Amino acid sequence: MSEFRPGDRVILTSAPASLLRGLPKEDQKAIRSMVGQPVTLAGFSYGQAELEFIDAQGDDHTIWVETALIRAA
Repeated sequence: MSEFRPGDRVILTSAPASLLRGLPKEDQKAIRSMVGQPVTLAGFSYGQAELEFIDAQGDDHTIWVETALIRAA
């Protein structure tokens, strides 16, 4: 089990191509810009971490990534 708990602040270490593929350019930009920035861990689903963040335009985003791609903030 992960050492992280919902509500923790974590850092996404990279945005894999599989996450970005097929997304609108604005969403790809928003995800790339949050790499390395503290974001909220909302929880876990099917072994992936659910991350929530707000982009520079004020839009809410939720993404799911492998837990190996996050570290403590």
